[in-house]
Amino acid sequence: MSPATTPLPAPVAAPASKGGKRSLMSSLMDATALLRSSSFKEDSYVAAALPASELRALADLKALVATHPDPISIWGVPLNPHSPPPGAANDDADERADVVLLKFLRARDFRARDAHAMLLRCAAWRAEFGADAVVDEELGFKELEGVVAYMHGWDRDGHPVCYNAYGVFKDRAMYERAFGDGDRLARFLRWRVQVMERGVRALTLRPRGVNAIIQVTDLRDMPKRELRAASNQILSLFQDNYPEMVARKVFINVPWYFSVLFSMVSPFLTERTKSKFVIAREGNVAETLYKFIRPELVPVQYGGLSRAGELENGPPKPASEFTIKGGEKVFLEIDGIEAGATITWDLVVGGWDLEYGAEYVPAADGSYTLCVEKARTVPATTADADAGPLHNAFTAREAGRMVLSIDNSGSRKRKVAAYRYFVRKPSA
Repeated sequence: MSPATTPLPAPVAAPASKGGKRSLMSSLMDATALLRSSSFKEDSYVAAALPASELRALADLKALVATHPDPISIWGVPLNPHSPPPGAANDDADERADVVLLKFLRARDFRARDAHAMLLRCAAWRAEFGADAVVDEELGFKELEGVVAYMHGWDRDGHPVCYNAYGVFKDRAMYERAFGDGDRLARFLRWRVQVMERGVRALTLRPRGVNAIIQVTDLRDMPKRELRAASNQILSLFQDNYPEMVARKVFINVPWYFSVLFSMVSPFLTERTKSKFVIAREGNVAETLYKFIRPELVPVQYGGLSRAGELENGPPKPASEFTIKGGEKVFLEIDGIEAGATITWDLVVGGWDLEYGAEYVPAADGSYTLCVEKARTVPATTADADAGPLHNAFTAREAGRMVLSIDNSGSRKRKVAAYRYFVRKPSA
């Protein structure tokens, strides 16, 4: 028996109250406005869209690579005529090779010889490191999977998303298990490359395909000094061997001092680099991530609806998004519920700190409204609230509608929210 759903209703909202004075944090975030530039445009890999100078550089690099007597292959893409892909058409092989070569060219400002040297170093490193086989290795970091660095879902444009959160290493015992000596650090770096390789395998590496990932880095509780050696080595590895693999970098839970740091380094960054950066302060995570990632694909710990392991069964049911202004009370009505049907719903509000309740209103005159969830205050995002969205189910004894109430009248802050529901009709 498959679930049946009714159309998602539009929220009914009350008027919003006016906002208050701007905080110091808001002022500091304005100093980094350039780093959240809306002018971001992902690089094209379509030959017809490239200027003549870049096409010449690409031809020069292809000529340099073709001089090598031995096959060169990076990320499973053969780059010279000596290594055609098994069973693939030459045009397809050439297009994929062009995408990879353009990544190295962009990393070296289209200087063909410099890009060629970088490419050879990358190929040598991959052979020595065993990068092609690392995806299938068991490296002993089960407790870090889905916590520290992991691929999870995709953004609104189809880019795979990699999440990074190193706050767990503020625990000294956890830190020692990962970085306690040189061998452990080397194994951790290998594990981090493994995560990156999984992200690369999710790319098409074709001119009109998805050719880069989105990177989300959580700065909450990150022990900066202790992780300096590891973070420097990770950054160096990725810069040298995964050029142009990140389409956008989103920093979340950014403390005020990082905001000041970003504003200080901003003049030294290229406009192209700055256009890839997005910065979200603490308490503004869900609103920022929803701009790029649908809420049913955002992990629950960041204000989304996606639980660990959920995506293994295929794409999730889409959620409806809405905003709640300061001073508003929103009612979500789910109509057309039959007698005997069971309705299940998930609801999440970025930042919470408002009241929520649910009631069932029968369609028949004279029937009593049933309180399904008594109105209660849901606290702001804390360790307790990080457990995930509100989830409940109700079986109707008579036809009617479910009404969810979200009351933000006690706050002046606008909040993003999302919900989804399933209605399972009664069996015959």
